[in-house]
Amino acid sequence: MTSVVSSDPVAKPERSQKRTNDLADRLEQGARALAAFASGLSDAEWQTRVKDGRKIGVVVHHVASVYPLEIQLAQTIAAGKPIRGVTMDDVHAMNAGHAKEFDGITRDAALDLLWRNSMEAAAAIRLLSEEELDRAAPASLYADAPVTCQFVLEDHAVRHSYHHLAAIRRALNR
Repeated sequence: MTSVVSSDPVAKPERSQKRTNDLADRLEQGARALAAFASGLSDAEWQTRVKDGRKIGVVVHHVASVYPLEIQLAQTIAAGKPIRGVTMDDVHAMNAGHAKEFDGITRDAALDLLWRNSMEAAAAIRLLSEEELDRAAPASLYADAPVTCQFVLEDHAVRHSYHHLAAIRRALNR
């Protein structure tokens, strides 16, 4: 926990950062695990397709490239604003377009983006308050159910690397 620097000896410490730090730490751990695994793949393994047909390299780049969007969705909820007009069909179309555009992505480019975007996502999470984590608003991705910012973070940005690492391991029988 950090405290506010002040000449006032009874100054109150900054708001608790435990949950935001824990969420950010879990995101960073997942990204590191994905990066470590992907770094050790052979060139042939990098080109192997996972169950949904995308190449492993494309999936690693996908995780990296959507962190900003996932954080933006969580920040929208944190601000008390609904997420409208975003459906799973939109997500699937975006993923298909990404797979075509980045079919030949290099390991270095994907891992560099994974590192940069995961660090920026974790930093953004650490800026959220407890109140913002608890705020709920309707989200079209969840049939307009009111979901919290923390739920959106856990279901998307924090979970994403773990989810795809498991799929990659299954594709490689590891």
